[in-house]
Amino acid sequence: MAAPKKGRSASAQSKPWRSLALILIAIVALTGGMFASGNTTPRLGIDLAGGTSITLRAVPERGQESAINKTNMDTAVNIMERRVNGLGVSEAEVQTQGNDNIIVNIPKGTNSKQAREQVGTTAKLYFRPVLATEVSAGAAASPSPSASPSASGKPGDKATDKTGDKATSTGSATPSATASQQGRAVTDGLKADATPSAGGTGTPKASGTPKASTSPSTSASGSSNDAAAKLQAQYAALDCSKQDARATAGKGVKPTDPTVACGQNSQGQWQKYILGPAAVDGTDVKKAQAVFNTQNASGWTVTMEFTSKGAKKFADITGKLAQNQSPQNQFAIVLDGNVVSDPYVSQALTGGSAEISGRFTQQEAQSLSNMLSYGALPLTFKEDSVTTVTAALGGDQLHAGLIAGAIGLALVVLYLLVYYRGLSMIAVASLLVSAILTYVIMSLLGPAIGFALNLPAVCGAIVAIGITADSFIVFFERIRDEIREGRSLRPAVERGWPRARRTILVSDFVSFLAAAVLFIVTVGKVQGFAFTLGLTTVLDVVVVFLFTKPLMTILARRKFFANGHSWSGLDPKRLGAKPPLRRTRRPSGPAAGSVETKEA
Repeated sequence: MAAPKKGRSASAQSKPWRSLALILIAIVALTGGMFASGNTTPRLGIDLAGGTSITLRAVPERGQESAINKTNMDTAVNIMERRVNGLGVSEAEVQTQGNDNIIVNIPKGTNSKQAREQVGTTAKLYFRPVLATEVSAGAAASPSPSASPSASGKPGDKATDKTGDKATSTGSATPSATASQQGRAVTDGLKADATPSAGGTGTPKASGTPKASTSPSTSASGSSNDAAAKLQAQYAALDCSKQDARATAGKGVKPTDPTVACGQNSQGQWQKYILGPAAVDGTDVKKAQAVFNTQNASGWTVTMEFTSKGAKKFADITGKLAQNQSPQNQFAIVLDGNVVSDPYVSQALTGGSAEISGRFTQQEAQSLSNMLSYGALPLTFKEDSVTTVTAALGGDQLHAGLIAGAIGLALVVLYLLVYYRGLSMIAVASLLVSAILTYVIMSLLGPAIGFALNLPAVCGAIVAIGITADSFIVFFERIRDEIREGRSLRPAVERGWPRARRTILVSDFVSFLAAAVLFIVTVGKVQGFAFTLGLTTVLDVVVVFLFTKPLMTILARRKFFANGHSWSGLDPKRLGAKPPLRRTRRPSGPAAGSVETKEA
């Protein structure tokens, strides 16, 4: 009989150690990344950590059913994320579910009522003239720059944004205008004009622009006086340094009416504004994008292109604003009642396009361009459900889930110890490796893709214990079948592995397929169960191939297992093994020399 090749035998013996080293390196690398990122625990979902979950369903307008598409849904998610972040919320989740649902998960410590009012409203973006502005009373007053940014560039296409200007002023500083000075400016501005707005709606509006050729009537003048007094009182009481005040400033005001609003200046301080009626609607902006201007050292700027109607409206309002001095030569871009930008203009912008400059960073320019492009929700949403979970209830659920998982794991380990004896050591070690990989990956997936461990996900992890144990059982039973056929342990491991491998792959594929289908067709928290089930199924394949099989190959060389110790779980007598197979050689003769195998 030919002797086995030494090279092939040596290579086979070295493979188990290489596989074990590979999975050990992977565990060390992932664990190191977990500690380096500071995310040492999985991110908990609303049902475990406590908070509010809001389900919104897109409702198509009549004749616009095709508007519910992936592009508009993704746009709505981005806008809602900005709104939730504007409330000072950290670690909120906004994601699509299915074709027409958006789930907003807001953690504990947030005003859920305020969040509900913010995320789903189909808010509008408006351009309003600025009548007055000052640093809010709650913030430390900051000096105005000694020289205001000037407008430059091609005629009719540029405005300078003071909010975006982050350069430090030099020279003497001039104090900001006092509240009384700005109050007189507002009163005079509201009295000065009751003409229809540049938007062409025909509704009388107040603005900070000079009188038009058509004189206001006596009743309109009286109405302006009342509006000025009411608006001035709101302005005096407004403190934009408070989050509640920012959320309610200008709430419920019609576009045709003047209003108060809040915004941040270039020093990061909250300012309060009095704004005239909306002159341009956000839907009048055809396109906006962040551009790096290399022609005149402006750096990052935001360019806007208007529709034909929007171009006329924008030319009208900037023409009126350019005829006045500060603050009336300034307009505000308002989203959800907050001023996101307040550029100055020095001339009428009549070209149908405009550029806002002011020493923006790339991130600031991109953010402003996104707001101009996607300021209003592209779809109308209906609130389907709101679920509020207290932190105590979430903690109880997590505690119960962990207890259930511990009980399930203990039962599996007990079964393995009783039935497989020494082999249970390999199974327990493999379960431990699988648990470590699952925990570390879940911790890393939280900040990476927003994965949150909710109660269904915990259930999926518990179910995965049985799936992983099932793979070990298939492998062990194939080895024991080979031993029953009369083979020793080492060849039994190598012969049993290919057959067990096929069974394990088919079983795990079916489980993964079920998890994938469940993840795709379901919405809400059930996806957490499907995701965890799919993840643990993939890890089961990795652990069985790179840890369980190599470890079994190594231990098969140890006398305790190779000799079939009664506590090894591989005792031939207990398994009812047949007499061992052996090779014999026929007596040599003229035509002899063939080799046959027979049972002794």
